[in-house]
Amino acid sequence: MSVTFTLNGTPRTIDADPETPLLWVLRDDLKMTGTKFGCGIAQCGACTVHLDGDPIRSCQTLLEDIEGASITTIEGVNGKAAAAVKAAWSELDVPQCGYCQSGQILAATALLTETPKPTDEDIDYAMDGNVCRCATYARIRKAIHVAADKMEA
Repeated sequence: MSVTFTLNGTPRTIDADPETPLLWVLRDDLKMTGTKFGCGIAQCGACTVHLDGDPIRSCQTLLEDIEGASITTIEGVNGKAAAAVKAAWSELDVPQCGYCQSGQILAATALLTETPKPTDEDIDYAMDGNVCRCATYARIRKAIHVAADKMEA
């Protein structure tokens, strides 16, 4: 079966089993390895990508479910919120091992796109389910606040 979608602004058509998880299409077929495999059951957030602007877990999203959709990965995320998040992440040296960071950055970008000045509670809610095995949660929260300030400037 062929599935057509937009990936990071580029139209793509993939011939694969429609029940293949998007994560494996991205990593194996399209060589977009910034999206990570963590748990395979949508609990850790390492595989987070944007589907039409909303963060989703690509390990549990089937290829057949993205027909006609727009997918954004860490390799293609851009815009004001993404730039602010990336700058804050770098400025505050957020990553430790870095494995979860593509999912964290995509979740934070989606949050700031929807809620440009989030509270701690907004951040906790939006980032819930994005697990950092190095426990850099305090730096992540601070970086989101810094990114929000950068967006205002």
